[in-house]
Amino acid sequence: ILAVNAGSSTVKLSLLGDDDQTLAERELQAPRTEVDARELRAALEDGMGGADAVAHRIVHGGERFREAVRIDPGVVEALQSITELAPLHQPKSLRALAAVSALLPDVPAVACFDTAFHATLDPAAFTYAVPSAWRSRWGVRRYGFHGLSHGWVAHRVSERFGDLSRIVSCHLGAGASLCAIRDGRSIDTTMGFTPLAGLVMATRSGDIDPGMLLWLLERDELSEPEVAAALERQSGLLGLTGTADMRQALARAQDGERDARLGVDVYLHRLRAGIAAMAAALGGLDALVFTGGVGEHAPAVRAGAADGLEFLGVALDPGANEDADDDREIGCAGAAVRTLVLHAREDLEMARQARLVVGSQDRPAGSR
Repeated sequence: ILAVNAGSSTVKLSLLGDDDQTLAERELQAPRTEVDARELRAALEDGMGGADAVAHRIVHGGERFREAVRIDPGVVEALQSITELAPLHQPKSLRALAAVSALLPDVPAVACFDTAFHATLDPAAFTYAVPSAWRSRWGVRRYGFHGLSHGWVAHRVSERFGDLSRIVSCHLGAGASLCAIRDGRSIDTTMGFTPLAGLVMATRSGDIDPGMLLWLLERDELSEPEVAAALERQSGLLGLTGTADMRQALARAQDGERDARLGVDVYLHRLRAGIAAMAAALGGLDALVFTGGVGEHAPAVRAGAADGLEFLGVALDPGANEDADDDREIGCAGAAVRTLVLHAREDLEMARQARLVVGSQDRPAGSR
């Protein structure tokens, strides 16, 4: 399976074998919504070819796409129609899809959606308290994102650590979100109608008071494009500390820099509160999982998140937390909640979904 993951600034390519072994990897620079077809062709010709199927990460599937699907012209048209729901992510995903399809026209392609894992949310979890006309006319609701990462967490925990029914998955990277997972299904999450909601992120604000935005707009202090740019690209950790890099923010905070200390404290305050809210949605907690760039590589963030969650049964082993590598437990022995670090493998989750889709469609009618 060739997994194509179009992110905010790169396109990551992974060629995965039948046993999920990584046969080849490439990371192409792709600023804004651009995808360089020539670089893509060169990567595919340099050890990335020979795929039986291609799995594309698509950030937004809207209400229609609740699971991975085989890509055809109708699917592409439907995805183009909801681009405005994820204007920073969807165009690049569609450009990568078009470029790869042009180079591999006879290889079946599958769309794997970041929103699909959250299709299991109950109405109480996805419905906003807004006028009914908004919900019916524009489909205003909580969609949730990072579903491929949270889905991998659900799959990997079951595979590696056994039957842990109630999981809070913390995907902490440039984007960040939490997911409450019960028996492998998403029942609540922090991102909403757009990926802007929820936790403090690298450059995104997370949850804020919408009345503040109305106040600014009514006074003509800021235009709508200025507000959008500020909330998406100038807020979050960057707006608080002057850097979007958590490693730099932590180092500056350690050195006593006031803004950095405040920024890290705000980040952790929101994170702890969110974890507790997800645990409440689950009615308790069996496992707390950290994944994503920050989640995997920032022991101070993990320790800061766990500090104050003792009432839930969370307790970290300081040595294990500092030494955490791929897929391991960092909780104290005997703690009521198991605390884990998992390497984010959206590519493996995409490959798993692609095999299910292509395999089911390739089986003869009436076969099992």
